[in-house]
Amino acid sequence: MTGRPARAVLPPSLSGWLGAVAALATLVVVVLGVLYAGHGEPGRVDRWIILPTADSVRPPWRHVALALDFLGEPAGSTMLVGACAAGCLLFRRPRAAVFVVAGVGMTVGTTTLLKHLVGRTIHGPGNLSYPSGHTAFFTALALMAALLAAGRPGLGRTAGRSLVLAASLVAGTAMGWAEVRLGAHYPTDAVGGWCTALAVIPATAWLVDRTADRMTGQRVGRTTGPGRWQRR
Repeated sequence: MTGRPARAVLPPSLSGWLGAVAALATLVVVVLGVLYAGHGEPGRVDRWIILPTADSVRPPWRHVALALDFLGEPAGSTMLVGACAAGCLLFRRPRAAVFVVAGVGMTVGTTTLLKHLVGRTIHGPGNLSYPSGHTAFFTALALMAALLAAGRPGLGRTAGRSLVLAASLVAGTAMGWAEVRLGAHYPTDAVGGWCTALAVIPATAWLVDRTADRMTGQRVGRTTGPGRWQRR
């Protein structure tokens, strides 16, 4: 224990802006979910994009797509999350480690729930597709890393917003491209997954900070002598 307050995982300078982004992302997720509920074919927006066939993605880009896809699978995602959490602990940021694990858990749980609620399928019954869990996971991980970096002292609000937006956009686009090119998802599934991460991660960050601050406040209030208490 250094006695210094733990750095928040949700930078105060970005909280209002991220709240607006999360609200807009939630709206997009809901609208797309209502539009494609129970569907098993690409929608009008999906048809604007050339949907690939099974053999339309050839090396070397197929290798890239498969590598990205692996990072969203249980084995790949577990390794990524474990490495990120271990890095946070190595730099003595336990709150950040909790944020990474909780953020991934909340994002994956939300996409799983939405898939069953919406019921959109691809390649036949049983293959639930909306929203894309791979895209949501990869976007969430990049977004959390960007938030932790944006919370560093000296980084301005504009730079922080740009970092968060760029990281989430690049990660979501990369994984969404891989999933669509491999024929695992419709383009609108990828958009839904990206927006799911944008909606869930800011709320998770706020919850982690609030819980951690409450726990820290309880630990700080300890006796310093008979009948006396030390408080922050």
